[in-house]
Amino acid sequence: MTQEKIYNEEVAGDAGFAEGPVAPACEGAPCANVADEDAPATDTMADAPAAEDELVKLAAEVAEWKDKFLRLQAEFDNYRKRTLREKMELVETGGKDVLLAMLPVKDDMERAVAAMMKTEDVESVRQGVQLISQKFTDALKQRGVTQIEVVGQPFDEEVAEAVARFAAGEEQKGLVIDCVQTGYRLGERVLRFAKVVVGE
Repeated sequence: MTQEKIYNEEVAGDAGFAEGPVAPACEGAPCANVADEDAPATDTMADAPAAEDELVKLAAEVAEWKDKFLRLQAEFDNYRKRTLREKMELVETGGKDVLLAMLPVKDDMERAVAAMMKTEDVESVRQGVQLISQKFTDALKQRGVTQIEVVGQPFDEEVAEAVARFAAGEEQKGLVIDCVQTGYRLGERVLRFAKVVVGE
């Protein structure tokens, strides 16, 4: 009894305990895990339908973009096949057109050869050959093929190839004094380089 009385007296006189209702001491700061009575309650279940609707909307957008991508890919594949087919047809048709343009010249050459075998009029044969040559040149021009003029011009390695050099004096040094083989352009592009003799 004496020990119990002493214990009770020590507890009652402990300065660390304050009288009144027991409350956690947090030194002026909000204590953890203590709900604020003024804070609105959050209903997480109410947000579930909104999140589900958002997922459905995103899935629809993904499907729409996927469909657009597949359509675009198909259109590009069709375009690639079409352009490839057109290029092949252009090559075949272009070659066909050139050959058709050359056939009349071939016909004229055959007639000229036959005429030469029967006539002794050299002048008429010469005129006939000149007409055939002009006809052939016109056919080439219609296809964009033109002759490169080099004689008397400064030597240009971009359009001509020097096959020989000739001592032609100071005035003609560096100039083309003769053309061994005519050069041609197809549009702006050199189709065949001219073979020339350059003065030095």
